[in-house]
Amino acid sequence: MNIGTDPKSVKQKSLVDSASFGQSLGTYRLPCYLFSRMNSVFITGGTSGIGLELAKTYLKKGWKVGVCGRDADKFKGHFDSARDNIQFYPLDVADREAVKRAVHQFAQPTGLGLLIASAGISYPHKSKVPDFDRTYRMVHVNLLGVMYAFEAAMEIMIPQGQGQMVAISSLAGFNGFPGISGYSATKGAVMKFCESLGLDLRHLGLSVTCVCPGFVDTPLTRLNHHPMPFLMKVERAAEIIVRGIEKKRALIVFPFFFGLVVRLLSAMPRFLYRRIMRTGSINFSRDNTKEISP
Repeated sequence: MNIGTDPKSVKQKSLVDSASFGQSLGTYRLPCYLFSRMNSVFITGGTSGIGLELAKTYLKKGWKVGVCGRDADKFKGHFDSARDNIQFYPLDVADREAVKRAVHQFAQPTGLGLLIASAGISYPHKSKVPDFDRTYRMVHVNLLGVMYAFEAAMEIMIPQGQGQMVAISSLAGFNGFPGISGYSATKGAVMKFCESLGLDLRHLGLSVTCVCPGFVDTPLTRLNHHPMPFLMKVERAAEIIVRGIEKKRALIVFPFFFGLVVRLLSAMPRFLYRRIMRTGSINFSRDNTKEISP
């Protein structure tokens, strides 16, 4: 700053620049000084599993909470909008424009402090030949759903000059595990997406966190028909996630020992990894090749 420059004029110019940048993204943003100090979080997939528990946790903390999902009855079974400081947006996270509308509507006029992309699906059964219809849907929900939510959040947070985006990935993203090819692929892609954005957005005041849990007792994991080592209660998982978010960690991996094993598997030579994972004692994918027809 040159000697004699009015600090107030510099601050006002930066606020105008922020608003102008918001307009360039296609959405008008109020200047930062007009934002409320209220903590606000928008959670995709906030009506079930980890997302639901995170919504409950932030409500208890006194935050303004927004959740989206496809089933309004699930929301009504856990929350009361007339009583709780929470808003529900019925939508499919694979619908880019619907996600953007919901996040922007929620952020008015207080801004957005935290976005958690928690919506996700898996395979009901592990099989050697994947269900490609399910895999196609998985790409749209697990990967593109995260991207759409992050896109909407960035349009708000970049002009604000602050904010945090969180994606729920999985330990399955560290390796290509048998029987869940599409799930491992989408969760691995989410990990790399978050890692890249974390590097790109830090200078703008934004932080990015990727959460990689092991087996957590949710409706998703209850579909599994095999042993689940270190299975964790969803309440405990939410505690770990919230603590990591507050510390703005780039990567949250838990439980510790299971995460350590998975990361060691990802570091070993791939020929050795493939040999280990072909053993029947840990390969739970069902041989469904006879069910495939042209």
